[in-house]
Amino acid sequence: MDVLLTDGNERAALAAARSLVRAGFDVGVAATRGVTLAGVSRGVRRLRLSTDPFADPDAYAAEVGCLAQRLGTRVLLPVTDASVEAVLDYCPRRPSSVALPFPDLETYRKASDKAAMLEYARAAGLVVPETIVLAAAGAELPQSDFFPAVAKPHRSVVSWSAYGDGERSNSNNGAKNNHGRRHLAVRFVDTPDQCRAVLDALPVSAFPVLLQRRIRGAGEGLFVLRWNGQIVAQFAHRRLREKPPEGGVSVYRESIAPSASLVDAGRRLLEALNWHGVAMIECKRDPETGRHVFMEVNGRLWGSLQLAIDAGVDFPTLLVRCAMGESVRPCHAYRVGVRSRWFWGDVDQLYLRIRSGHGSRWSAVRDFLSAFLQGGRSEIWRWKDPAPFAVETLQWLGIVTPDTPGR
Repeated sequence: MDVLLTDGNERAALAAARSLVRAGFDVGVAATRGVTLAGVSRGVRRLRLSTDPFADPDAYAAEVGCLAQRLGTRVLLPVTDASVEAVLDYCPRRPSSVALPFPDLETYRKASDKAAMLEYARAAGLVVPETIVLAAAGAELPQSDFFPAVAKPHRSVVSWSAYGDGERSNSNNGAKNNHGRRHLAVRFVDTPDQCRAVLDALPVSAFPVLLQRRIRGAGEGLFVLRWNGQIVAQFAHRRLREKPPEGGVSVYRESIAPSASLVDAGRRLLEALNWHGVAMIECKRDPETGRHVFMEVNGRLWGSLQLAIDAGVDFPTLLVRCAMGESVRPCHAYRVGVRSRWFWGDVDQLYLRIRSGHGSRWSAVRDFLSAFLQGGRSEIWRWKDPAPFAVETLQWLGIVTPDTPGR
């Protein structure tokens, strides 16, 4: 098998699977459930795992490694933060014949640390939000004029243990599930009291927590494939709508030409990290200054990956060819103005806008309907590969349970 993808229910896994199958690779998609978005895509081999990276990361990594070896896999592509970190942690025991196109574990963890990356971003020339680092839940909070703000655990995925938060058992009884990982979301807080409640609900391993003054403005991202010290591919997009509406996952977005300042800062940032593989540098464009305000780095394939592919930058295929040692022509040119819509995510966004009173109901409905007239592509629905959209629809309706353990 040429490529083994994990986390089959992720939209990034689906985009990568479609890209790699179209490029002629033999692709397997592994997941802990039998029915997933990427697993039902045309041309892939569906594979089942018995463990997941949240409940038992060590067992998960061992199972994925054994599966890759048994299938004669050439390139292993974990898709989520939890699976990437689990597999990188297992890396010394991975078969040498299996390529893992990521940086080393220390570098990956550094890039995933939102607190550590603030200094890297500042040194690279990016604006950093006004930030207060809270060491523990009982830390002193700023005055009301600091709010509204955003509370960010220093990592999106943190460790937990049945024997104590953030600790591992010293028991030698071999029992499974004594330790694992949790996914923690960014939370928007409007008052000190609301912030205190959010902090009190977080596990100890979430700290330090970054409390940042909320930045208004469009989300923009720079997406890069850096290999052997060279930028092989780059792409940029702007978020047009997000879920939740105040900021989150993009549900409607368009390709844009990145500013020279963002490209230069992004290159300096990745060079300082000695980055190897794909990365997304997420920013907000300050509407008053026009400058990019740094949010975070994601060192893996991202949710809106399909837009880059549709616009002409096929990151999955380029990444796999690099991992296989092939000579790859740099790809920096692409179509600007291409739009992509995650339909069911956009339906959720519409519901949240109407329920919360985020703007008028009419403007919410008008924005939702206008996407049908603006020529954008559907992220999931494809005429030649309809099964993933059918599966996602059944999941959205609650008829099929999505494969998202621990999330």
